[in-house]
Amino acid sequence: MNSKVGIVLPTLGQRPEYLDQSLNSIANAVNEDNPPFVVLVAPSNFDASKYLAEGKINLTIQDNGLGLADAINSGFSSMPSQIEYMNWLGDDDLLSPGSLSITSSYLDKNPRSVLVFGSCDYIDGDGNVVWKNSSGPHAVPLLRFGPDLIPQPGALFRKNAFWEVGGLDTKYAWAFDFDLLIKLSKIGKLSYLANTLSSFRWHPASLSVEHRRKSVTEASAVRVTHLPPILRLISGLWEFPVREATLIAGNRVTSIAKKKAKLD
Repeated sequence: MNSKVGIVLPTLGQRPEYLDQSLNSIANAVNEDNPPFVVLVAPSNFDASKYLAEGKINLTIQDNGLGLADAINSGFSSMPSQIEYMNWLGDDDLLSPGSLSITSSYLDKNPRSVLVFGSCDYIDGDGNVVWKNSSGPHAVPLLRFGPDLIPQPGALFRKNAFWEVGGLDTKYAWAFDFDLLIKLSKIGKLSYLANTLSSFRWHPASLSVEHRRKSVTEASAVRVTHLPPILRLISGLWEFPVREATLIAGNRVTSIAKKKAKLD
């Protein structure tokens, strides 16, 4: 296989119907003649033989139980040398058809960009769209002082840039992707494409939804960590309202999802 795109898919194996959908979406995100290299990170008791036989994954490695960031880092470490671009996908999230072809082509043509991202649909447990994240290029400067509006699913970054900034920081349980984005923005350009590249499944079992307040609090700590020392002293002036606004926005999406479920 000569693919230069690698995708890590961490799973606990508890949502097989969603996992099937996620793997199918990865296969449909590129041209058939250039499939991505897919690494599944799962517990030792998870049987991945079906996915290997079907060609939906190329490799499975054991999750050591040290947290999600560690599992994803392990997946990236196992990528073959020819891989140039990478990302990970939650086992209940989806890539849009052709999205990896779009993002990898953009990085091919724009060497100053270390990451490319686009819009993301928020979907409920049944796949219905309940909201769209289409924040645009202004999401990049907002990283330092506001909420993270860059959708991680569907983005694509350079492998060498990922390791240059040290990979995912395993001390974070929820906001490790936010920390990565800020670190990448310090060494290169984060570029926006006006394409819907992914779908994030918004339901009670989602890690970031179930632990919303803890996730928002940790994201706040990430922002403050990356501020110059003098600004850290006064960061409380904006961090509290940013945290509350982020919680309110999340609750609003949850409310919309619940209303739509009732209507359906």
